[in-house]
This record gives sequence, structure tokens and C-alpha cells, in this order.
Amino acid sequence: MAAVLEERPAEVLETARATAAAAGLPYAGGVAPRDAWALISGGTALLVDVRTAEERKFVGYVPGSVHVPWATGTSLTRNPRFVRELEAKTGKDAVVLLLCRSGNRSALAAEAAAKAGFTQAYNVLEGFEGELDEGQHRGGRNGWRFHGLPWVQD
Repeated sequence: MAAVLEERPAEVLETARATAAAAGLPYAGGVAPRDAWALISGGTALLVDVRTAEERKFVGYVPGSVHVPWATGTSLTRNPRFVRELEAKTGKDAVVLLLCRSGNRSALAAEAAAKAGFTQAYNVLEGFEGELDEGQHRGGRNGWRFHGLPWVQD
């Protein structure tokens, strides 16, 4: 199911950049899940899942996504090789959309990527599972899966 971009890909990225600049973000910006899927399925961007291997295995993942963990294990120990691994798998000039559980770790990953010279590192807003709701559950308010975008589970 491909989402239809309300704007052309370049305009979506330009809007994300302008919003990020206005907010003082140190990376290229944030992209909504449906726009992210349209950019990925249209060949404009690469999706990089920065969650742990355990999250991908047990919660699910987007088919065709590149995996570069921001942190590892259940203790979420910061991956000291993150930037090197990201560069090896995507190159610094690629448009990379970084995805985590809720959009928080991927924002940190986008910041680290930008500091390392990635000029087109974007955060996928809402993440894979979305924000916590009033009952402290994810998936009922927003996020990649909430929007019905493609994903699989082992």
C-alpha cells in the first residue's frame, strides 16, 4: 500500500528541512510515516531501522529496511560504531530516514549522523510503534504500524 504524497518528494524534504531549521534541530528534519513510506517506495530515500535486533525480531520491521542499531541489547548500550556502520550501508550522500520505536532514538541517531557529515538524515516521526497513550500502551495513537504501512514479524 503506497501512500500518496500530498507534495512532491523534493517538497516534502524541503518542508522538513525548513521546519527543522526553524526549530533549531541539528539534523535535516522529521518526516511523517506515510510520507516516509512514499519516499521509500518511490526510490527517493532509504529506510534505516535504528532499533535493536531484539526489537526487530520480536516487534516487527519494515521489509527492505536497512538495520543499523543506535543501541544494542536490552540495556540499550549505545553502539559506538553507529556512524561508521550507517556510512558503510548507505553512504553519506543518501537520503536516509531513521526509524526507531517512538521517534526519540532516531532523532538522536539523525543528530549523530548530521554531526558526522550526513546532510540528508531525517527522523521518521512517531516511530514504528508510536507514542504511549493514557494506558501506557503503544500502537493505538500513532506510529508506522498504526498507519497501516507495510511491516512483517518473525
